[in-house]
Amino acid sequence: MEHLIWNVNPILLELGPLQLRWYGLLFVGSFFLGLMIFQRIYIRENKDPIVLDNLLIYVMVGAVIGARLMHCLAYEPEYYLAHPLEILKVWKGGLASHGGLLGVIVALYIFAKRYNESFFWLVSRIAIPGALVGVFIRFGNLFNSEILGLPSDKPWAIIFQRIDMVPRHPVQLYEAFSYLLLFVIMLAIYRKVTPLFATKILPGVFLTYMFIMRFILEYTKTRQADYSTELPFSTGQMLSIPFILVGITWIIWALLTRSARRKGINSTLSFLTS
Repeated sequence: MEHLIWNVNPILLELGPLQLRWYGLLFVGSFFLGLMIFQRIYIRENKDPIVLDNLLIYVMVGAVIGARLMHCLAYEPEYYLAHPLEILKVWKGGLASHGGLLGVIVALYIFAKRYNESFFWLVSRIAIPGALVGVFIRFGNLFNSEILGLPSDKPWAIIFQRIDMVPRHPVQLYEAFSYLLLFVIMLAIYRKVTPLFATKILPGVFLTYMFIMRFILEYTKTRQADYSTELPFSTGQMLSIPFILVGITWIIWALLTRSARRKGINSTLSFLTS
């Protein structure tokens, strides 16, 4: 059976010591695309988008710091604790999406306090382009021939020639397309429900869907952590479980408070018309 052979150079452009890598281009480009989407959301809800350039800086810095620290401390702790200065060398690679999300949440909290914005409103709306950022990052991983899948004989398996000649699950594409579906789902919810309910429900949908997919797709990945445990789950799965639990709890809370509010409105109307 013939399989697609992937041998794309991860470096798009090289000028002397300077390199433009596909991953970097997709990473930064995804944030600017997310900014454009967020501008539309701001305008749709009659908010002034003038602060969004600053928001982009906060989010990008938070994402990189959080993703780097999570990778170093969760996936390769022994190495980085022995060589702490290596943590600063982000250009060598090594970013964990779980940490990136936590970094963005912290950055949004700081931004909300400084610019007198609603933290929960920001979190719920930024989750929409956030799903799209995940799509671009996974395509960046594909160009880097990293986050490899397990060997597979499926017809859609890919041979990453820069690594070996073994057909593997294209787990980067699995995740990219699952996040693209999440973006479509969240955009549809946002357009359909009231702004108040969107603020309540969207973060829960984002966390639950994204990290359930992460948990499931870990079964098609090679192990990324340098250490092993006796637990049946990978490091990525263990990191995903708290996000899934928070997401499910968030959805239940959103639905219960919506139901309670509707009952309160109905009771008030019944009282006024009786």
